[in-house]
Amino acid sequence: MRILITGGAGYIGTELVSMLSQREDVEQIIIYDNLSRSNFNLFLGHTFKNSERITFIKGELLDSRYLKKVLDGVDVVYHLAAKVTTPFANTDPHFYEQVNHWGTAELVYAIEESDVKKFIFTSSTGVYGSSKSSVDEHTVPNPRTFYGISKMRAEEHVGRLKDKMDTYIFRCGNVYGYNRSMRFDAVINKFVFEANFYKRITIHGDGKQHRSFIHIDHVAQALSHVIDGELASGTYNLVNRDLQVLDIVDTLKELIPELEFIFVNQHLKLRELRVKPNAALNKALSLTNPGSLTDELQHFRSRFSF
Repeated sequence: MRILITGGAGYIGTELVSMLSQREDVEQIIIYDNLSRSNFNLFLGHTFKNSERITFIKGELLDSRYLKKVLDGVDVVYHLAAKVTTPFANTDPHFYEQVNHWGTAELVYAIEESDVKKFIFTSSTGVYGSSKSSVDEHTVPNPRTFYGISKMRAEEHVGRLKDKMDTYIFRCGNVYGYNRSMRFDAVINKFVFEANFYKRITIHGDGKQHRSFIHIDHVAQALSHVIDGELASGTYNLVNRDLQVLDIVDTLKELIPELEFIFVNQHLKLRELRVKPNAALNKALSLTNPGSLTDELQHFRSRFSF
């Protein structure tokens, strides 16, 4: 099969390309990315298995004419490209709308005129907004940020494909964990870097706010396995941990006893969001159970140069 990955040079894309390149049933992987994050780690210092099957195309989501050409002969599309800037999810509304909303719309328009058979979109649990009780896939989205709104609108465009092909929407929690194309604006990744090198981390609010998380390995596993056909089309929450910010701090204190932390605006109670892991999804995609958070963060630290 021939696969196109928008945003394939990013954090999730780098891990997914690595997994897909090891599959013998994948004839070609086309990475379509505009390199807007100036992250070139996908291209450097290593060689993917079956690398001759991998092609890179620099392109924009809003270039619909070019997208149609690139989609010629493609069987599966992974749509990972997005404007993501944690924790500034309520700034630059124009860019979120242009990339996440209208960029997805242009891609969907192009796919409707193609022979694509499967479409996989990585959305976000941010579409739920906030909730003190655990939400699931039946919860009505109620985004509270420009980022969340743009992802919800993107989902609406993707919904048009459901009657035409296998279509999957994965609402990912906060992604964390080591890979070559790191994002250090994500909370756990940022904390681990600061704890390792500064021995001090900064906590916004009182630290008691809950968030849902998913390890980068599990995201890539889910995306890679979904093309095997064991999962019905639909919308799924992709999370495997529900943590308070203070839970992360406590784990890092175990690993780095001398760690210090300071609170900024400790009197503020920040937005809560708890998301139920989907056991049926994990079973259908044969996802491995996550190890302990301590082990994961220790492994993360071991990948630093010093």
